[in-house]
Amino acid sequence: MELVRLSAVARVRHASSGETGHYCMNVGLYNLMLAMGTPPGPGVNPYIQLIPIALVFAIFYFIILLPTKKKQKKLQEFLDALKVGDRVVTNGGIYGSVAKVNGNTVQLQIADKVRIELAKNAIVGYQGQESLADSTN
Repeated sequence: MELVRLSAVARVRHASSGETGHYCMNVGLYNLMLAMGTPPGPGVNPYIQLIPIALVFAIFYFIILLPTKKKQKKLQEFLDALKVGDRVVTNGGIYGSVAKVNGNTVQLQIADKVRIELAKNAIVGYQGQESLADSTN
């Protein structure tokens, strides 16, 4: 088919027979298709569209990231303050007292003449207190 004229009524010529026919187009749909491609008016500021995205990031930061940073800082201060004799619990549920503190490792005495060496990060809190790693404050 070959389009001869574009209007509310289109005249179309069939390629094989050469006959012409009139086909009515839906004018409302045609106008809608044309309107979808138009740019926004001159008074619309494109930066206004960024405000909702910025609000989402701000909410994400204050509700999730900031409390997580505070919790990690508190846990790191606890690990840095470990000293010999502290009674602690590990993330595996092992209770013991600190026998020796080396750079990133801690030696725990879990029974008489039984000592194990763990990473400092495996210690989650003092015995009898809420775990610092699981606290929601």
